[in-house]
Amino acid sequence: MNKCQWALVSASEEHYHDHEWGVPLHDDRQLFEFLILEGAQAGLSWRTILDKREAYRQAFDCFEAEKIAAYDQKKINALLANPGIVRNRLKIQAAVANARAFLDVRQAFGSFDAYIWRFIGGAPQQNNWQTHAQIPAFSDESVNMSKDLQKRGFKFVGKTICYAYMQAVGMVNDHTVDCFRHSQLNKA
Repeated sequence: MNKCQWALVSASEEHYHDHEWGVPLHDDRQLFEFLILEGAQAGLSWRTILDKREAYRQAFDCFEAEKIAAYDQKKINALLANPGIVRNRLKIQAAVANARAFLDVRQAFGSFDAYIWRFIGGAPQQNNWQTHAQIPAFSDESVNMSKDLQKRGFKFVGKTICYAYMQAVGMVNDHTVDCFRHSQLNKA
């Protein structure tokens, strides 16, 4: 069974590829989780974040935005001391800021799902890349998403992070055409 080449690097990446990457998500909590994880990944490998994912869920109250938005300096200091996550002050502070901005967006649009999916017209973009090398680092949509998120107070949401987010939550299908998941997600 053919798979995207990046999925063959580790067991955690293969499992993520086979079961999650590119699957359209519409649950606000899961959308928020990926927003925080993609920001944490900046400058690191996705495998690093996947391997720390459960620790992130525990440390960040299962990504409940209401709880994270209320984090105080004591909680931030505890997160900075947590070896299970990436202990980067700016990324942790960004998670708190993003929780607050997330709640504002949810109030303004009814759900984060309604807000975020509008950047691609509500339906996943089905790409047909022959090789991994053809997959772009960003798109016009991710540039627009990044600008709007930043305008609303989100941090660690550059155009490349936004494109990786779009891939993760199924807004784009970037499985290569020879990958078994490409056709499965294209039909979905």
